[in-house]
Amino acid sequence: MAEILVTGGAGYIGSVLVPTLLRGGHRVTVVDNFMYGQASLLDVCHDPNLTIVRGDARDKRVMECAVWGKDILIPLAALVGAPLCARRPDDAISTNFESIRLLLSVRTADQKVIYPTTNSGYGIGEVDIACDEETPLKPISLYGRTKCDAEAAVLEGGNAVAFRLATVFGVSPRMRLDLLVNDFTYRAFTDSFLVVFEGHFKRNYIHVRDVAGAFCHAIGQFNAMRDQAFNVGLSSANLSKLELCEQIRQHLPHFYFTEATVGQDPDKRNYIVSSAKIEATGFHPRYSLDDGIEELIKAFQIIKRNEFSNV
Repeated sequence: MAEILVTGGAGYIGSVLVPTLLRGGHRVTVVDNFMYGQASLLDVCHDPNLTIVRGDARDKRVMECAVWGKDILIPLAALVGAPLCARRPDDAISTNFESIRLLLSVRTADQKVIYPTTNSGYGIGEVDIACDEETPLKPISLYGRTKCDAEAAVLEGGNAVAFRLATVFGVSPRMRLDLLVNDFTYRAFTDSFLVVFEGHFKRNYIHVRDVAGAFCHAIGQFNAMRDQAFNVGLSSANLSKLELCEQIRQHLPHFYFTEATVGQDPDKRNYIVSSAKIEATGFHPRYSLDDGIEELIKAFQIIKRNEFSNV
């Protein structure tokens, strides 16, 4: 059993990860400012191994207390996504980068860090050439830059593992509908049509429960993975936006989509990604894109308003 700190533990990923860690027998402390008013951890409040701290990961006094005595630090607290960071640039820098520097300054050298960054740092890749962990990072958004800078600081600090997460999808107690698969499936389910901008742009995807699984894998395999970055995505899901729409239509046959002839997507990311490095350590995702789409369709019988997003 490990003592684990998760900042941002009531967010989209944290609300899946924290219960997973508790089921694994770990003692978990969550620091979260609950900026979205979410109640996503209520169903695990009965667990005596869970501690909740309502606080900000940028507050040194909060973090000094929270870090003390922990074996593993998982800093999830962030402003996630290019649109949100563009709207709130000062908060993006202070939360996504400066809070990580603060965490590193108050931890001890023996405390392990498992840090989630984003594969959006690859920016615009080469056609038909998969980005691996040796591919230079060339982020094209403030979000990508803050996360890449934080990854560099974490790995330089040592005793750490960094995950370059693909675009995450799937149902979480702190749901988000602004993520690409979740958004497209929601629009297909509720509106039955979608206009796609720059549909040839490609992304890689990963289920939120597999993200939680990757953290658990790193806890168990930390020594072998120490001080390295790993792409975490589905090898079977390097898809363009139009290909993603085609896959959704396999589940919702009445879904009609078309590509806009004018206009641009403000998010210019376009790349394919290899996750062979983490697969070589024994980690393999359990949930396919089809699994996630089916799960989302069930969830959208419940969710009827687009109130679950970061922007």
